[in-house]
Amino acid sequence: MGIIWTIIIGFVAGIVAKLIVPGENEPKGFVLTTILGIVGAFVASYLGQALGWYNANEGAGFIGAIVGAVIVLLLWGAVARRA
Repeated sequence: MGIIWTIIIGFVAGIVAKLIVPGENEPKGFVLTTILGIVGAFVASYLGQALGWYNANEGAGFIGAIVGAVIVLLLWGAVARRA
């Protein structure tokens, strides 16, 4: 159930992250927004677990997933600018 919850939270977090960080070099479309949010939620979960903020089987919350999605979106923009 943890992975499904992370995917659901990640989807919403991806939408919010795109609203927070608008730009030309961002992924466009429903599928890429979903993937961005899911990757951001997993990044936040694993980073939080590594830093001791979350337990081993605990995922990031909504705010953590948004922060993770914003980080992934900023990295995407930096890589897209170089290409």
